[in-house]
Amino acid sequence: MKRDAFSAYHPAVNFLFFMGAIGFGVVIQHPAYLIAGCLGAGVYYFLLHGRRGLKLLLGMLPLLVLISVLNPLFNHYGERVLFTVFGEPYTLEALLYGAAVAGMFAAMMLWFGCYNVVMTGDKFTSLFGNLIPALSLLLVMVLRMVPGLTRRARQISGARKSVGMAAGEGSSAKEKLRHGMTVLSTLTDWALEGSVVTADSMRARGYGSGKRSSFMIYRMTVRDWVVLVLSLALAGAVLTCTAGGSAAASYTPVLEIAPLTGSAGLGLAAYCAYLLIPTVLHIKEVLQWHILRSKI
Repeated sequence: MKRDAFSAYHPAVNFLFFMGAIGFGVVIQHPAYLIAGCLGAGVYYFLLHGRRGLKLLLGMLPLLVLISVLNPLFNHYGERVLFTVFGEPYTLEALLYGAAVAGMFAAMMLWFGCYNVVMTGDKFTSLFGNLIPALSLLLVMVLRMVPGLTRRARQISGARKSVGMAAGEGSSAKEKLRHGMTVLSTLTDWALEGSVVTADSMRARGYGSGKRSSFMIYRMTVRDWVVLVLSLALAGAVLTCTAGGSAAASYTPVLEIAPLTGSAGLGLAAYCAYLLIPTVLHIKEVLQWHILRSKI
């Protein structure tokens, strides 16, 4: 992961931004807003992960096309029939609805990918440790377990491969299944044993024996307040411009998409500006860094 300017801001700024980006992406189904959400999330994901992120973005394109194309095979609503498949209508409305679902899915996946990088466990605990201490600890442990299990599964598979017990390219489906079940069984044993060790360690350290104290390592600065106020202002503008249904979109059974005129266009501009906040901060820091290096 590359160094990111937005990650250096206060956890409240990070959390509120991602909640707004994810919430707007789920609620607003207008195609222009969906495209803006995918582009904003994709660009920021690429800035965070570099070449590895670009590979993921390119790998998602076939999946999104597949979701769009397959939806009309199961959803036959719509009045514009393009052709028939096995006697069932393949409609334009269902195709566009599949594209909208695919776009929303892509945006959510990318935003959550960015969230996992920016909102680290210490940030989440610092933000919600005093409000919901038990739940915040549970969420941090669960979110930490997902990448931990992935790394451990790769280690187990690599260890089996090094001793010649892994399923190779010429292995049968039964051998591959047996290898996968062995890795899963080992991974489950490791996770259960790790949970017991963690519980014993926390009990030995006195967790839950009394009122918790907190050590807040994050303090709101002037730049944090500026970005927070800007984010809230842009989010409020999006809500105000779209509250009256000016950005409404319906795909099935009748295709009805509101034109981007008046308040809908202003809402889209505010939405784009909102999504570009972390990207602009990242690019701004990179430019400042290159300028300072050139003066040395």
